[in-house]
Amino acid sequence: MNDKEINSYLLNSRTAINWKKIGTKRRAGIAVPLFSLYSKTSTGIGELTDLVLLAEWCLKTGISIIQLLPLNDVGSDFAPYSSVSSFAIDPMYLNLNKLNVVLSQEQMHKLEILRKKFRPLFGRVNYKIKNCKIEFLWDIYKGRKTDDIVNYTAFKNSNKYWLHDYAVYKVIAENNISKGWVEWQEGLREFSIETTSHFEKLNYERIEFYKWIQWQLYEQFCEVKNVISKKGILIMGDIPFLVSRESADVWAHQNYFHLQLSAGAPPDMYFAMGQKWGMPPYNWNAIANDGFTYLKEKLKYAENFYDMYRIDHFVGLFRVWVSPANDFTKPGSFMPKEEYLWEAHGRKIIDAMLSASQMLPCGEDLGTVPACSYHVLYEYGIPGIDFQRYYKSNYNFNRLHEYRLNSAAVLSTHDSSFWVNWWKFEAGTIDEKLYELICEKAGIPKGHYNYAKTLLFNKSLSGNGRLYWNSEINSPNIISEILHTQSELISSLIYAYGESFREKEKYIQFLQLNGEFSEITPNLIKRVLESINFSNSIFSIQLLQDYLTLDSELCKKLNKYSSRINTPGTINRNNWSQLQPISLEKLLELEINPVIKEIIKSSGR
Repeated sequence: MNDKEINSYLLNSRTAINWKKIGTKRRAGIAVPLFSLYSKTSTGIGELTDLVLLAEWCLKTGISIIQLLPLNDVGSDFAPYSSVSSFAIDPMYLNLNKLNVVLSQEQMHKLEILRKKFRPLFGRVNYKIKNCKIEFLWDIYKGRKTDDIVNYTAFKNSNKYWLHDYAVYKVIAENNISKGWVEWQEGLREFSIETTSHFEKLNYERIEFYKWIQWQLYEQFCEVKNVISKKGILIMGDIPFLVSRESADVWAHQNYFHLQLSAGAPPDMYFAMGQKWGMPPYNWNAIANDGFTYLKEKLKYAENFYDMYRIDHFVGLFRVWVSPANDFTKPGSFMPKEEYLWEAHGRKIIDAMLSASQMLPCGEDLGTVPACSYHVLYEYGIPGIDFQRYYKSNYNFNRLHEYRLNSAAVLSTHDSSFWVNWWKFEAGTIDEKLYELICEKAGIPKGHYNYAKTLLFNKSLSGNGRLYWNSEINSPNIISEILHTQSELISSLIYAYGESFREKEKYIQFLQLNGEFSEITPNLIKRVLESINFSNSIFSIQLLQDYLTLDSELCKKLNKYSSRINTPGTINRNNWSQLQPISLEKLLELEINPVIKEIIKSSGR
């Protein structure tokens, strides 16, 4: 499509107002978790003010979108998609040097000690910094008079819907460290003004303290947003689709959730066991009966910080996979169950979201996608995600002009391996557990499918739970013969074979390259980045790590199987903790920066 056709489509869609606000030009962006960044001035973790340095790098490279993972206050697992609040920002992201408070010499000294103690080491975030920052902030706040601060009072008045509930929840949780809210004493467990009033009087200062922290975060983030906006760079926030069962949202609005259920995702060829997230699904009827106020207030607050927002698990707006919360043996099902209800269900929620904000919504439409999702996204002009390694037709990679205009083209996501690790460890393979489950379901004896594994797959190229196809298995019929079963009984395995057999060869053909490219080189990575940026998609948004692999030394650091942001379906100390391999200051000086700029410029972004 040319610019005229793009404008005609987007400016006549249901999100025309949202597009007018940010413009309809093709853009390149980066996706990054703030926790992974660090600079000379940050204390222990990426801080809101570090985004200004990141924006400087974006200016150098021609990037105009910064997509952030959720910044919401998180629980003890530090998983950003399982937040304690879908409103509040996590205190660990606050720059303690930039508070609306003058620090004493003693406090400045303590801060310097904190910075040295939590300097970035070993490539992982030390999340103990969160409690240390809260203790530091309490030392500053306690005994301080805040009632006469006009901006603070205005902030509290503007955010009455969520702020007080959140602060009370935080303080009760502090007093019940080893207990979830369902185990709190009667009167605190069943949230209401009447039952919590006595507790609030006894803990007034601590409750105000948590409100004051959120004000400090609000002021700091608004200032950062203003600076970045002046550079012509957009910030895309990530709105978690769900919140943790142990959250202020669930505690304060228990009727908005189906507490007896757990949301997740159905089994597919990428996650053979399916996914059970533990978070309760929404009771949309109750939320709708209250005029979608909960949803609208969430977006209203987020609009202070973002130009665009990513709707995590967009397909869950139509229907969500649920199973009993406390029973792992029972199979799951979609809710609503009736497929004919899905589209109307999703439209109603999307309409409520659009009425609440002029931020442009972007949908994460990956996984098992209902058919209605595609035409609803198109009609509304909402970008989805075209994930290159899985974006195929008839087992071949879709050509660049076949990417959806209303999409963000991506090489990797926070839930996948980085591109170099997909190429080295995953391309041309299938999941070993998936193979075993398919064989078991087809009634194939364990001894036989283990023997067949030695014939079907190349042992020397398999590893890390991935099975690499033997090059001689050049027909799905051979799979059926070796497994001694009918192809109908192993249709999922046949499909996985079609998707992954000779995948590297197909990818090289897709890139229109000649020769052998089994080795990862800067030239191969450059061609890969060119391909995604030259796609038809309105946005090309890549993980920062995928751009950094253009640098040979950084590529060596990142090209490891364990190097990733998150592995879905696992509880792992490596999840949500990876640091970028270099500081923001060094990022600004990389020799690959002009190369990135040329890739983006030549692609018309």
